[in-house]
Amino acid sequence: MNPFIRKAFLGGFVSALIMGIGTYFLGALSGFEAMELFSTSLSGINTLCNTVILGSSTILALMLTLLSLSRAAHSKLNKEHYHRVLTLAKAVSIVIITSVITLLLLNLPITESSGVPRSWYSAIYYISLAMAAIIGGGFIAVVTMLYSTIANVILIVGYRMEDHPLVDSEDVDKANKEQQEQENE
Repeated sequence: MNPFIRKAFLGGFVSALIMGIGTYFLGALSGFEAMELFSTSLSGINTLCNTVILGSSTILALMLTLLSLSRAAHSKLNKEHYHRVLTLAKAVSIVIITSVITLLLLNLPITESSGVPRSWYSAIYYISLAMAAIIGGGFIAVVTMLYSTIANVILIVGYRMEDHPLVDSEDVDKANKEQQEQENE
């Protein structure tokens, strides 16, 4: 697996694992306890979903600026850079879709419905916590990938690093020749 993706998913996995361990320490819950905890945690999970949707949508929109900056770089970036940006865009889109679906499902009036047996509330509660862990972990993975991408662009564009693995070496040689010709004239 690509180190770019491995680091991001490791961060997301650790976050989801921490949430899972916290859930494990809650222990087994009865239907009534689960219904009460679900009602209590519902607003927090809704806020998480809204925040992740807003943040991820902003990241996706600002990636167009990143592409513009990458295109205008002094050194030509190789295909690996654009593959990383595409991977980041896919991950952001998946996090947005997961958050929207979770938000829609959690806004169903489950606790007000008399048709839902109390025994189901334990499963509903644990599923909602699992979805929150997945969304939180996914968002951390996206932020980790975004940081890595931005750090590379800063090194290449800002510091004009030419020996970076994401710089197309043929383009660097061509740019150096052109610069030497201009200096000789």
